[in-house]
Amino acid sequence: MCGIAGFNGPKDSQLLRQMSTEMQHRGPDGEGFYEHADVSLLSRRLAIIDRKGGDQPIYNEDKSMVVVFNGEIYNYRELREELIQLGHKFKTQSDTEVIIHGYEEWGVASFDKLNGMFGIAIYDTKKKQLIVARDHFGIKPIYFADTKSGIIFASELKPILHSGQIKAEVNEKILYRYLKYRIHDENRETFFAGIHRLLPGEYMTIKAGKYEIKTFSTLETDLHKLSEEKHDGVVSEDQIKEFQNLLFDSVNRRLISEVPVGTCLSGGLDSSSMVAIVNHLLQDHTSESKSVGKKQNTFSAVFPGSANDEEKYIDELLSKTTNVTSHKVYPKPEEFFTDLEDFIRTQEEPTISTGPYAQYQVMREAHKHVTVLLDGQGADEMMAGYLPYYFVYLNQLYLKGSAKTLISELWSSRDILSKYFVTLVKQKLNLKKNIPVSSVLDKKFAAKHKQEQFPTKAAALKKRLIDDIFRNSLQSLLRYEDRNTMRFSIEGRVPFLDIRLLRYLFSLPEEAIIKHGWNKFILREAMKDYLPESIYKRRNKIGFTTPEDEWFIRMKNRIYHIFLSESFANRPYFNQPEVLKAFQRFIEGKSDDTMLFWRVLNVELWLREFIDPPSPKATEGQVLKINVNPGKKLEIEVDGKTYERNMIKTDLFQKGDDYVKKITQHVMSFLTKTKSTDTKSPSSKTSADQRWYVVVSEKIIAISQGRSYFIWDINPSWYATTLSKFVTRTPYGIGLGSPWTMQLAIQEVGVVRIAFAAFVAAITKPLGMKGVFYHLAGSNVSAIDGPTEYSLYPSNVSAKLVPKDPQKVAEQLKAEIAKQTKDANFAGAVVIDANDIGRNILGNATDMPDKFFEEVMRDNPMGQSNEQTPVVIVRQV
Repeated sequence: MCGIAGFNGPKDSQLLRQMSTEMQHRGPDGEGFYEHADVSLLSRRLAIIDRKGGDQPIYNEDKSMVVVFNGEIYNYRELREELIQLGHKFKTQSDTEVIIHGYEEWGVASFDKLNGMFGIAIYDTKKKQLIVARDHFGIKPIYFADTKSGIIFASELKPILHSGQIKAEVNEKILYRYLKYRIHDENRETFFAGIHRLLPGEYMTIKAGKYEIKTFSTLETDLHKLSEEKHDGVVSEDQIKEFQNLLFDSVNRRLISEVPVGTCLSGGLDSSSMVAIVNHLLQDHTSESKSVGKKQNTFSAVFPGSANDEEKYIDELLSKTTNVTSHKVYPKPEEFFTDLEDFIRTQEEPTISTGPYAQYQVMREAHKHVTVLLDGQGADEMMAGYLPYYFVYLNQLYLKGSAKTLISELWSSRDILSKYFVTLVKQKLNLKKNIPVSSVLDKKFAAKHKQEQFPTKAAALKKRLIDDIFRNSLQSLLRYEDRNTMRFSIEGRVPFLDIRLLRYLFSLPEEAIIKHGWNKFILREAMKDYLPESIYKRRNKIGFTTPEDEWFIRMKNRIYHIFLSESFANRPYFNQPEVLKAFQRFIEGKSDDTMLFWRVLNVELWLREFIDPPSPKATEGQVLKINVNPGKKLEIEVDGKTYERNMIKTDLFQKGDDYVKKITQHVMSFLTKTKSTDTKSPSSKTSADQRWYVVVSEKIIAISQGRSYFIWDINPSWYATTLSKFVTRTPYGIGLGSPWTMQLAIQEVGVVRIAFAAFVAAITKPLGMKGVFYHLAGSNVSAIDGPTEYSLYPSNVSAKLVPKDPQKVAEQLKAEIAKQTKDANFAGAVVIDANDIGRNILGNATDMPDKFFEEVMRDNPMGQSNEQTPVVIVRQV
């Protein structure tokens, strides 16, 4: 079973089925419902194992208790035999029925006996009590909200968000902690205000409209006790063998399935161990899998030519295994941005990096071949797989006075530690400086949450691992895996997260985890006969990740587009100018903190997906409802006459477009749509003095002519950077107040002329003389525009020159539109440079003077933001 949900209170069949539909991907094979006067429950089913009579909900003998369950219990057979001995009678062979009888026999203590992954909801009709529980590790999620209507819970957030019981609002504290400390999923709160999660090993009792949360699992307590035991520091061969046996058994139990089984393979030690063990078990008659003797499917994400690529390790392992079919995906940045909306919707909350997208692609491919997928999740947190754990262990040895071991470990780890210190030295020398997170956050937002801290245990290795298993890094990784697998209707299983295996590991001395500079020491020793030496002696840690630096460089225009958007500029969480400066430093190779940019980017897109109210989207060629932009008037009076301005929404213009043809097509589309409904449209027969004109923004002409440049393609000189600082900016445009636009001005007329114009302007300004600079620099310079956040892409990430031959452009437009319309009242075209503080006619192919069009367009009806209406039809009323 793959998803559960429910609520207490009066029946609401519509809501229950709506919640089920929201989780259809978690169980496309079926659904089950339980409705009572006090409680409603549902389960979504994924057909993984044919256990007779295992459809949910399932009841105890007298039907006084009912359960819905999401997950797998791997010791259910042993528990079933024990319960039979205690007098319980079973109607099915399913692990779900073991859960309900176990609870009937032992109460909430029964959950602690379960070895597996689970989200459970049990309703006791006699006690009128609902129990909801989550497994020891938190592999399967449970979210809940306390609403006016009662408690609502689900395996995902979307059923709760779309239930109508709670409004989607930002939990700013969690958002800040994510942006500042790069953490999430570490406590009960989610990114959504009012929606919480059960933590690993917790259960919630709901009764009489109130709820109480307690812990049933003794696992974390047991691990703390084990971590405090003293050892002689020696790991024996027998202990290594016992660890190996437990690991193999854990994998074997998770192979119980009648459907195709696959394995994730990144090329690292953990996933490679899974593949090697599964390969051994599938060829061995002792395996419990119904797939014994069949081929194993492996799934990998590879990045040829990238520093992140692990294909050579993948191929080496595959060459030493038998009956394995390898499936590889090759994620690309263009695909990432295509999939981004669905990926963010899938994850429901922001992610630490783009790494989970590689897993997303792997699961999409795996869906074509298998239903169950095993991977190596959890080994890093159990056996110190990340670099910081070395420092924790070294600090522990120092504080304990274990000088001999400390020196030995320092020397054995010298290759890893030296790389780390080289990175630190580079940062100190400012070769690649990290960007302070506080610099890109809104000051008020940061000040409001400055008390938030994220302390970690720095001198006790096992205690740090316990923290990371139950609260920190593992919890986020489990969420990524759950969403990515379930998105494509796959059940992910994680053999390392076995309560027997973890308890045994923590009963051993620390050297089972780190020894002679090798982390995961006991795993390396247990697997050395099954893996190539290049893998079991690998030092570098990559895993399912992406070449984020390379991707962000390649897709910088799309990222700039988001950072310069109006919605991003208006967020109360970011300092937009500092974000842009920081990203420019990254583009220039002066920083490499892509994870910071991803967090900022992810938050913006997450807000758009889950928080922002939906906005209607106009289609290409569409005429705005009243043919004018918000805040502007349809009609304007000039010289005692009234003129109507009809805005035409267009698609985006790009370099190389045939702008004359494209503009004419939009004009003709407008005329066609309005002819039959508006007797006063330009296409209707009117008197000779009711002439009409087409006014076109110079922006789309410049873009089409290739005279618009992405800011990252402009390399400002020292002169451009210096001179731009003395230019006054306005709220409506930066003019030459940026290094990018100033560089274009220098390229257009030369640095000498620009410097001379700036000098004369400086000495005449105190005399009250205005416009001297642009008079001397020339009209081509005055028309240069820079990027503004309110403009539509690509103008919001571009600087542009004045169009080439704008008068000729106006004449070409006039000729083509006249040819197409054959309307004698059409009187010509105009190319205009307009904003909210000024207008400048660049090309005029009409019988009216420039001054007339400057007055007709004096309120800039085209707009300055995302109106996307660069073409206007002007007609006397």
